[in-house]
Amino acid sequence: MKILLSAFACEPNRGSEMGVGWNWALSLAQAGHQVVVLTCSESRPAIEAITKEAPPDRHLRFEYFDVPKPLRWKARGPLHLHVALWQWLAAGFAKRLHQREQFDCVHHVTYAGLRAPSFMGTLGIPFILGPVGGGERAPWKLRRGYSLNGLIYDAARDAANLVIQFTPFMSDTFASAERIYVTSRETLRLMPRRFRNKVQIELAIGAEEESTPLIGKILPQRKAQDRCFRVLYAGRFIDCKGMHLGLPAFARLIDAYPDARLTMVGAGPAERRWRKLAKDLGIVANVEWLPWQDRDAMASLYSDHDVLLFPAMHDSGGMVALEAMNHGLPVVCLKLGGPATLVNESCGYAVDPAGKNAAQVAREMGDALIGLARDSTRLPLAQAARLRCRDFSWREKVVRIYGLAS
Repeated sequence: MKILLSAFACEPNRGSEMGVGWNWALSLAQAGHQVVVLTCSESRPAIEAITKEAPPDRHLRFEYFDVPKPLRWKARGPLHLHVALWQWLAAGFAKRLHQREQFDCVHHVTYAGLRAPSFMGTLGIPFILGPVGGGERAPWKLRRGYSLNGLIYDAARDAANLVIQFTPFMSDTFASAERIYVTSRETLRLMPRRFRNKVQIELAIGAEEESTPLIGKILPQRKAQDRCFRVLYAGRFIDCKGMHLGLPAFARLIDAYPDARLTMVGAGPAERRWRKLAKDLGIVANVEWLPWQDRDAMASLYSDHDVLLFPAMHDSGGMVALEAMNHGLPVVCLKLGGPATLVNESCGYAVDPAGKNAAQVAREMGDALIGLARDSTRLPLAQAARLRCRDFSWREKVVRIYGLAS
């Protein structure tokens, strides 16, 4: 199949949306499909550097398009408006490209969200949209502990999601799509009913094939005299990541295991409040704060920890959870968004927040950590976490959606 992939964000050796775009492109090509990626030129140096060193796949090619300089994001306007403008103008470029190339379908992958329109459905060929995220919502009771800015941001996000069904650009995008993939049940529920018959749940993220040898590697059992039980958090330090719940949960673990350690990796506006909360809880000596780490450093951190604590409240994906699982770390999260799709009882604990207040949720997460501090509980879940990643490998994802090229 000859596929035009619309990936505004696409760059090798990057995380977040950049990594999503790159991995979709590479995985489709590795499955034998002919792939032309339409992206912006900001990533061109990184893409050309890696293709000159070692071409990733003979089936993969890139085309670059940019909006006029005076209208670019760094010149004026927020990123989401720039992306929408790029999508609109890029559709004309894509039509001319299709006249020359004659694609079998067009697939929009980044940025893909409930509030992010795509105009690739105007090419007159089958149009695949997503996976689309953005419908996840932080329960009101769990917003206790947010900053004022966090409360305003989440309220604005809720309001924007309420009008999705009445937004012409989004209705046109959904109507023109032959298939739509969404990242969570929450996003599915926000889709207009008339389009739900063509919607399936599929995470936007995937486990990279190079890390699959980790699966099946036997995890050593920790001896009593070995290092202390170590918990990891990695992500932005912002309210919706939920560490105003995670820190009290860790404090509950400290009551049972006083030498346990928590490593906080990342940065963001909530750091000062989270540090104060750690002080108020009396756990400062047990918490280490690290800045953002590169890929190799994160791999070392995963290997040096026992459990990932990731209480995000409206995360569409949860890439850090998937990476942790692939390194044999059970995950303690909330039964919300992408992490709820990734984590089941075989590989961690997804605490259901329905009807519960912040204190109750923190207590349940703390109890989950206490249980995982025992090798007899943790090790079977750690092995299962690696096996679980097979279902979310990029190859499996591509095969589910496209099959293998004949």
